[in-house]
Amino acid sequence: MDVILNDIELRVLGSLIEKELTTPEYYPLSLNALVNACNQKSNRDPVLSLDEDEVIGALDSLRFKQFALLSGMGGRVAKYRHALVEKFRYSPAELSLLCELMVRGPQTVGELRTRAERMHHFSDLSEVESVLDELMARTPAVVARLPRQPGRKEPRHCQLFSGEPDLSAVEAAPDTARIRSGADQEKMARLEEEIAGLRQEVAGLRQMVADFKKSFE
Repeated sequence: MDVILNDIELRVLGSLIEKELTTPEYYPLSLNALVNACNQKSNRDPVLSLDEDEVIGALDSLRFKQFALLSGMGGRVAKYRHALVEKFRYSPAELSLLCELMVRGPQTVGELRTRAERMHHFSDLSEVESVLDELMARTPAVVARLPRQPGRKEPRHCQLFSGEPDLSAVEAAPDTARIRSGADQEKMARLEEEIAGLRQEVAGLRQMVADFKKSFE
């Protein structure tokens, strides 16, 4: 992406998309509704606690970048909406997947299908994969497929509105796994030594008891 969004801008944008698709009757959003949407505890990772000033700052930046608009609807209360359809011509299917990646981070195809169901129905996993492929084929791409993590069967996908993903954690994961495996082996060896020592002590105690009993025979 030519324009990079920070974490707060990303949460505000994702929340606007979500509410348009899940509660269109209450969209565009007032500032208070948007703050609540950004801070809600469900369907969010991580859960944030943004105040009005932070959300207003993100909105001003998004409006400058042409990602959000101040809506003319809503009477005396200012209301806000995203501008991704006008700017990028995204379909509802594309918006639902982008929203999930914005508000909950990298996810597998299966996770995206399940979690995006509240915004758009995907008939099967192949349909989700097809939409992701379209988003990855855009110029510039707005979604990327991450390397598969150790212990995971499926790769995850991430959005690129906040820039290229940091792959250091993924790349370091095999080393971390090996370190953890080595540590587990050392721990097991210590436990086995302790058990062997305890067995010797028990055997010694049993012999002492046996000798003590013999002294009374």
